[in-house]
Amino acid sequence: MSDPFRFLTAVGQALATATLYRPGHPARERSVDAAYQALTRLLEDEPKPRFNFLDGDVVYGPQVLRQLKDWEWGLRLSKVQIQRVEFESPVPRDEFGEFLLDLCQRLAGQASDTAELRQMRESNIRYGPIIVKQGEEAALLSGGAAIAGINYTLDEEIETINWLHQQVQTTDSLPLLEAETVVRSLAVAMHSQGQMFMPLLQLKEFDQYTTTHASNVAVLAMALGEHLRLGSGLVRALGTAGLMHDLGKVKIPHDILVKPGAFTDAERAIMRRHPVDGAKLLLEREKGMELAAVVAYEHHIMLNGDGYPSMHFGRQCHYASKLVHVCDVYDALCTNRPYREAWSSEIALSYVEAKAGVEFDADIVVAFSTMMREHSHQRVAMPDRDPKPAL
Repeated sequence: MSDPFRFLTAVGQALATATLYRPGHPARERSVDAAYQALTRLLEDEPKPRFNFLDGDVVYGPQVLRQLKDWEWGLRLSKVQIQRVEFESPVPRDEFGEFLLDLCQRLAGQASDTAELRQMRESNIRYGPIIVKQGEEAALLSGGAAIAGINYTLDEEIETINWLHQQVQTTDSLPLLEAETVVRSLAVAMHSQGQMFMPLLQLKEFDQYTTTHASNVAVLAMALGEHLRLGSGLVRALGTAGLMHDLGKVKIPHDILVKPGAFTDAERAIMRRHPVDGAKLLLEREKGMELAAVVAYEHHIMLNGDGYPSMHFGRQCHYASKLVHVCDVYDALCTNRPYREAWSSEIALSYVEAKAGVEFDADIVVAFSTMMREHSHQRVAMPDRDPKPAL
């Protein structure tokens, strides 16, 4: 068994034992000791272990612990707003015991006597709901509960998306599990403060566009799916399709992707191959990605048949492609590019509305515009990715 697996198994046993015995009982203390010993061994290999509990997945750092799929205690902790746990060596035994006691009380629906005191002192254990960073600080919006919120910037998700693209470029694999974990993490971030909002990223550097844009389109697609009251499975599938819609760009030379001026005819032809390349990559390297492949192929095809790739026979694009197309264009317009400044949200929405019935599905445009204006006061643009000026 891996150390993170052994540690969480010991934590689960300690929580189960705590339901049977009162605090201080020898059996309860033995289970805490066993979990603490497992943590000590874990800290020897990783001085800052981090766990996320994301909709049935247990994620250790960037790694999904497949043995703990739908782990009972992970599901229960997530329901009481403990979605993330971080340790930093050294962790004293008494502090770890208080941590487990607090988990037990929260799982039992009881207020913890020590939680507020714990927040007032330095601790090497941090845990709580994911709180997406806003402005200079992260507000703690957990319904008044005394619980340590975890600041969350989505940097890890961007790093994972970048790694996914590198894997596709350099290997024959497409790490689907990691991609789905990113989508789950984005979904948790969208609802981390008790209400739906959109943590959209801004660029830090222009060559981050592909990864940042993929994250934003995934978030927008899931938000629009929820707004349209689509089922949770389809909403998640839209998130994955949004994340993968530009996968074919991994085959485009970097200097073309970040070129500040107009493309030559040859460069434009290379750019316009990415929908076909993306669909092929998805179909060749991973089963179960048919919807994402269709969206990757169709997301630049307009309602009137214009766009690319050209279709030999007129037909309607898939509904998911039409939905992602709107999200894709909106985020592209609102993003700083080497050749132009970002448009404001309102101007971008006006453009999308003006193209309804020609480039975009009119019903989807109405839903998207309504959603964006309803959530304009909640939508978060992450501040840590401010664009650098073009040289």
